[in-house]
Amino acid sequence: MTRVYLELGPKKVFACSLDWPGWCRIDKGEEAALDRLVDYVPRYRLIAERAGLAFTPGDPQVVARVQGTSTTDFGVPYEVPDLDLEPLPGEEAERGVALLRAAWELFDVVAAVLPEELRKGLRGGGRDRTKIVDHVTEAERAFARKAGVRHRPFTSVGDRDAMRAELAEVLSRPWEPPRVTGWPPRYALRRIAWHVIDHLWEIEDRR
Repeated sequence: MTRVYLELGPKKVFACSLDWPGWCRIDKGEEAALDRLVDYVPRYRLIAERAGLAFTPGDPQVVARVQGTSTTDFGVPYEVPDLDLEPLPGEEAERGVALLRAAWELFDVVAAVLPEELRKGLRGGGRDRTKIVDHVTEAERAFARKAGVRHRPFTSVGDRDAMRAELAEVLSRPWEPPRVTGWPPRYALRRIAWHVIDHLWEIEDRR
């Protein structure tokens, strides 16, 4: 079984895997969102395999629904489901971090070989490669603060990598309530991985 929760916006729905951080897709309606999630199995498999994990998901099973907002419709899985407030064992946290690291690595590999000017289209509008890479980097610094990791604005790739290393170390720890940071670790892993992966797939689609 592939456990999934649905975030229900006024017009659109996110389907998000609870056990595979970053495997989230949006569409108009519950069934359409679930279908789109399944459509991306081959693309997510590349990330899982890079993390050293076998990815053979079963049919999605909806185990929770959360009420979203206009932010959901805008294209961001914004709400924290109650299931993310359950204790997080260390082994599960380390597995999630392995997937996040794989997403970082694959994004960097793909971005490094792309031309600066990307094909225009519905996904991402007119942003070219450098602006997308900068957006991912700066958003990540803001996301890290939600997990209790604070870094000054980056002046080099080394600064970014130091922040990522600290963030990975924090998120790989076992966790139990109460929640003391803006995001519980399960949600932080999913949201950060989703953002990297979503833009990875964007730049692949627009190459």
